[in-house]
This record gives sequence, C-alpha cells and structure tokens, in this order.
Amino acid sequence: MSNIETVGIVGAGQMGSGIAHVSALAGYDVLLYDISPERIEKGIATINGNMARQVAGGKLAEAERQQGIARISAAPALSDLAAADLVIEAATEDESVKRKIYAQLCPQLNPEAILATNTSSISITRLAAATDRAERFIGIHFMNPVPLMKLVELVRGIATDNLTFESAKEFVRRLDKTTTVSEDFPAFIVNRILLPMINEAIYTLYEGVGTVEAIDTAMRLGANHPMGPLQLADFIGLDTCLSIMQVLHDGLSDTKYRPCPLLVKYVEAGWLGRKSGRGFYDYRGEHPVPTR
Repeated sequence: MSNIETVGIVGAGQMGSGIAHVSALAGYDVLLYDISPERIEKGIATINGNMARQVAGGKLAEAERQQGIARISAAPALSDLAAADLVIEAATEDESVKRKIYAQLCPQLNPEAILATNTSSISITRLAAATDRAERFIGIHFMNPVPLMKLVELVRGIATDNLTFESAKEFVRRLDKTTTVSEDFPAFIVNRILLPMINEAIYTLYEGVGTVEAIDTAMRLGANHPMGPLQLADFIGLDTCLSIMQVLHDGLSDTKYRPCPLLVKYVEAGWLGRKSGRGFYDYRGEHPVPTR
C-alpha cells in the first residue's frame, strides 16, 4: 500500500475542515488549502473550536487537542500541496469547479500522490478522466459532520487501481471510521436513498399534505429518525440537496428523481438552510421557526 503520512485538503469549509480535524487527530500531517488565507484561517479556527468542545465533553484530552491542531498547516497555494501523499478535494458540489481545481492542482502534485474527491454524488470515473492520474483517483465520501459520523463511502472509478483502493481503506481505518464500498453510480449509496426521501418530504410540503413542523415531527416520532427530513435538508444545505437530485435525475433519467419545484424556488431565493439563515426554518431568531 501507498504510505500516507501527509494529507492535503482542498477546501477549508465545513467538510474540508472536518476532514482536516479527524486526519490530524489520527496522526497525519495536514496541509489545508483554500482560495484565500482568510478562509484557511477560518477553517483552522473552526477546527480548534470543535476540538475544544470535544475536550470539554471529555471525548478528547487537552494534550491530544494541542498535538492535533499543531499538525495542521495552512497551504496558501496549490503548489504547497506538493509534499502530500494523499490530496482530498472537498470543494463545492459542482463538477465544473472540481475540474478547474484538478487542472491547476495535478501539475503541482507528487506523481505518486493519490488524489481523492469528497463528492457526494458525481461520477468518480468522469472526474478521474479530468486528471492526470485516473489509476490513483478515488472517491472518499465523508458524512457530515465529519468528526461525529462514523461512515465513509469509498467509490472506485473504472480505472482506480487496487493499490489506491487499499491505501484509501487503510487511511479510513486509521481515522477509526467504517468504510462501505459503493459502485460508481449517481449519488452512490447513502444519498441515492436519503435525498429522494428528503425530496419526497419537500413534495409533501409543496402539495399541502403537512406543514414543516408536522412533516418533521411525523418522521422523528413515527419513523424514529433523529432529525426530521426538512430540518436535515437545511443542515445539509438546500443547494447541495438540489445538486444531488439533479445528478440523480440527469444520471438515471427517471422522473422519480425530479427535484421538487419548491426546493428549486428556495434555492433561487438564496434560502439555503442553516448556512444562509433561512431555509425550511428561519434561523435568525433565538429559536428556529418554520418558514411555511
């Protein structure tokens, strides 16, 4: 297997900072890149705050926090990732954005480095074809929030070689997470099942079958879900939900994956959920309030 010691991460947002967090605590040196120094600083501050909460909750020793945060370094330029053995792209769920990143990133990397994507739905085979290392390209899809969720989906493209696959499995094992292996089909396993359920919940709201509160209460108490589907959609980000439904609809050509028009309307309004302050709930007050 490829010996992974240094992990580069492209994107210091919610997912990228979460991956950096767990990688550093597992003993990897982490190089964190984003398009501006401010974003990198914000990402590292988020990691530090989340680790501090783990210490306060008794889940992490203060010495472990200090060692973990010390392993994370800012990478202001893509060329700073040249020392990485594994680079994980955790940019926005937009194929054109990811392709532009690979075009700039690949010439900077060690020829033997593994390149992975944290995409939640886009074809690994298609993304790999936009790189110079299809054999050393793989999907490593973390669940959100990364420090809390135990599952990681591993997705091989048609060209991914066994060395890359086994190295990725060992990397995830060292993070103390569990892998599930998915074939390279739109949205893989988790989102292939989860997002149509969320989309159907939005249709249920759209058609007036129930209110936001009624739908979420029904699924929390009637199906024992820890979070209602509309609350979960807001947590994921409605733009991400729409993007995944569009990948499913385009990739499988089945009308059952048609994004609900209400989801489209919310995204067009900029009501993207928690991150924008409004979605199916309004988060701008002391407590979230349904918007419909």
